[in-house]
Amino acid sequence: MNFDFSEDQKLLQKTARDFLAEHSPLQVNRNVLESGKDWNSDLWKQTAEMGWQGAAIPESYGGAGFGYLELALIATEVGRAIAPIPFAASVYLATEAILLAGNDAQKKKWLTALASGAAVGTLALAEGLGFPSPASLKTTYSGGKVSGKKIGVPGGNIATVAVVAAKSGSGVTLALVDLSSGGVTRKPTESIDPTQAVAELEFTGAPAEVLGAEGKGHELLETVLDRAAVLLAWEQLGGAERSLELTRDFAMGRYAFGRPIASFQALKHRMADEYVAIELAKSNCYWGVWALENNDPELALAAPAARVSATQAFDLASVEMVQIHGGVGFTWEYDCHLFYRRAKQQGLVIGTASNWREKLVQRLAAKAAA
Repeated sequence: MNFDFSEDQKLLQKTARDFLAEHSPLQVNRNVLESGKDWNSDLWKQTAEMGWQGAAIPESYGGAGFGYLELALIATEVGRAIAPIPFAASVYLATEAILLAGNDAQKKKWLTALASGAAVGTLALAEGLGFPSPASLKTTYSGGKVSGKKIGVPGGNIATVAVVAAKSGSGVTLALVDLSSGGVTRKPTESIDPTQAVAELEFTGAPAEVLGAEGKGHELLETVLDRAAVLLAWEQLGGAERSLELTRDFAMGRYAFGRPIASFQALKHRMADEYVAIELAKSNCYWGVWALENNDPELALAAPAARVSATQAFDLASVEMVQIHGGVGFTWEYDCHLFYRRAKQQGLVIGTASNWREKLVQRLAAKAAA
């Protein structure tokens, strides 16, 4: 049994890393942050030309036709570079929803545009505090129209199309809304990581198409979130690994009392704790992407396990990055805050680690009772 990626897949990962090292060094993230822009649109176009946005999209719809193993490796490199593009919102959420439930016309229209980078997608889910449930949704879908307000929509201020979770009768409907149509108002909102901008979207009778079956969207939404959780976990894993590498390099080159601070036992132990957390997350990420690639029922358990462990690993690595850098770790000039911002933002975008831990517990209990 082979637990490793193939040579071709490793080559794809190396190509992605080399590309981002040239086109998206950390200064590119900082430039977006300091300029007040929402993203780097040129980088978005370049990554689309590399085929990344369409990695899991069939060639018949303009994609590269790779698979989820390849997409996971690309996600890792996007995470390492903390690239200032809405990759998660468009690729893991909107694209996956359309792939799963779109009809042929919807796929031809939107998947082609998403794969080429001409369109940016997102999922409009949250409406207030706490993780939304079918009972708490206030946004409505009826007669081909969506009305309501969504907050914290990832990439909502630059997105072209949104998958909107809305109440429809006694059920939930996922509605596909062209954000350039009438009845849509956008309001940019503050984010802890401005390079991953969020917005408030208000729909007032906005024209919409149903994804899947009307009133049957809750199960579809759970599946989309599970799939996105695995892919986002790989991106978080990349960010955590890069955080530890930069921290280690800094500690090796910083001297105190005539020796590198990396030689002090207290710092060794802290970096060892990071390494253990990252390796645990990596193991769960492997499980998750295996289940995703093979469409295995274990995805229901693997997705929350990957999400929780990767969130914890990136959070720990980014915090220790600041701490081990000492006084300069808190300054604007050093890059520690870039990783800290991204770790916090990614820990919230599809629900917190606590939300996903609760999902895992409930699913384990249901499996035991079955």
